[in-house]
Amino acid sequence: MDLICVHLWLRKMTTTETKPRPRLPEWLRITLPTSDRFARTRSLLDELKLHTVCESAKCPNHWECWSKGTATFMIAGDRCTRACGFCAVSTAKPLALETDEPLRVAEATRRMQLRHIVITAVARDDLVDGGADHFRRTIEMVRELNPGIVIEVLVPDFNDHDGSIETVLAANPHIFNHNLETVRRLTPDVRHRATYDRSLSVLRKVKAWRGDTIYTKSGLMLGLGETEEELVTAMSDLRAAGCDILTLGQYLQPTLKHLPVVEFVTPEQFAEFKIRAGEMGFVHVASGPMVRSSYHADEFTLPSGPR
Repeated sequence: MDLICVHLWLRKMTTTETKPRPRLPEWLRITLPTSDRFARTRSLLDELKLHTVCESAKCPNHWECWSKGTATFMIAGDRCTRACGFCAVSTAKPLALETDEPLRVAEATRRMQLRHIVITAVARDDLVDGGADHFRRTIEMVRELNPGIVIEVLVPDFNDHDGSIETVLAANPHIFNHNLETVRRLTPDVRHRATYDRSLSVLRKVKAWRGDTIYTKSGLMLGLGETEEELVTAMSDLRAAGCDILTLGQYLQPTLKHLPVVEFVTPEQFAEFKIRAGEMGFVHVASGPMVRSSYHADEFTLPSGPR
């Protein structure tokens, strides 16, 4: 049956509202899958005691993705040191890193027979390297147990520390993703302790250091109150930083404590932005209301030969 997607990931929100929630448009309705593969995916993740951004960030696509046997692994715990206005991941004092987590992620990848893995993490400002070495060890273990797999990382900004960025790059991921998330004007309200220019700097460094061997990727949420001109400027800034791959998706308020949706962008508008981004020179653009950073990430096929 059809359910409004927000119902899938707001089960724990409070019921007290100060003003009516805007009605979701028809294009944001989804159909719950009936495959038993969803349960098998959940069982495997529970068995290996792994976190996913699918659940922790209340992603509306996790029913579809888990039913297809895919998931985005979230390492370094499920407690973030930041409290961004859009993100449902818990903000709390993090626990110690689990040294066997890289092996568990690799084993889950093997059992799920993934061809393309996305590894992300909470922000760990409590760690000197921001969790970069944990990324490195996870990438290396995944590759060891899964030869030939495409590895994509979606990393925090590491406070733009060169050493942390270099540590992740030393493991040779194929795609280095760091999300700009929103336009410059809205960044202070949307991204706690992050800055627009810092994120661009991270992407610029990766491209400068490894431009011939790696793809860089970033994503923007729409519907937070940005203007079309601001969005185009943000896309241009990403291209100027050497960003290769772009995702554009609709922001959806995960709980009443988070930023409200200002606008529901139509599928037609997303299609227009995709054309615009392609004209700017992005090699791959995923643009649509339900698009998220790692949604259908494997649709981008790496060309053969060196980057």
